[in-house]
Amino acid sequence: MEGPAVSSVVVIGGTSGLGKEIARFYAGRGDEVILTGRDSARASAVAKEVGALRGIALDLSRPAEVKAALAEVGEVDNVVLVGVARDQNTMNNYDIEAAVGVVTMKLVGYTAVVHALQDRMHDDSAVVVFGGQAKERPYPGSITVSTINGGVTGLIRALAVEIAPIRVNAIHPGIIGDSPYWADKSLDAIVERTPIGRTASTADVVDAVDFLLHNRSINGVDLEIDGGWVLN
Repeated sequence: MEGPAVSSVVVIGGTSGLGKEIARFYAGRGDEVILTGRDSARASAVAKEVGALRGIALDLSRPAEVKAALAEVGEVDNVVLVGVARDQNTMNNYDIEAAVGVVTMKLVGYTAVVHALQDRMHDDSAVVVFGGQAKERPYPGSITVSTINGGVTGLIRALAVEIAPIRVNAIHPGIIGDSPYWADKSLDAIVERTPIGRTASTADVVDAVDFLLHNRSINGVDLEIDGGWVLN
C-alpha cells in the first residue's frame, strides 16, 4: 500500500513554539518543509533540527520585503501562517508604535505572504492562518491582540473568495498548556473552567492544522482549539 503523497509545506514562523512543532510534524512525515523566522541563522538551525528542507529569514513586520524573501520557493501545496508577537497594550498606556507593528506583522504580513506565494500554489492548495481566542475573551492589555485576531476572521473569508479554489481557514488556539509560553505557568484556574478538564495541547493544534489542510470541503472556517474554555 502506498503512503501519503509527499507535499510541499511552507511554515511561516516555524522557528519556535507551535510553528516549530508543525514544521517538525510535516518533516517527520516526509513532506518537503520550508520554515521561516526573523533570523537567518536560527531559521537554518531549526530547519536542520526538525528535518525541514531549508530555513529562510523573513520578517512579517516588514511586508514590503516578503516577496523577495520567498522568491526562491518553488511549488507550494500548503501554507501555514503561525508567526505571532505578544503585545500588552492598554488604553491608559497605549503604545501606538507597538500596536502598528503587531497589526502590520499579522494582517499585512500574512497577506503579503499569500500574495507572494499565490502563483506557486494550485487548485488543491490550502492555507491555514493562526489567530487566537483573545478575540472571544479579551483581557486587560489585549486590545491589539483581540483586534487582530478578530481581523483574521475577515482575512480568511476574503482570501477564500479572492484566491478560490485555494482553501483558506483559521485556527484560534486558546491556552496551550504544554507550549513554551504556558508550560511554566499555573493553569489550575483555567483547567477548572475548561469543560474537558485540561488545557488544549500542542498535539491538538498540530492535528487541527492537518485536518484543515487536507479536508477538501472545509473553507473559510474559524476553528477554535480550546477545549470549550470560552464557554465558562
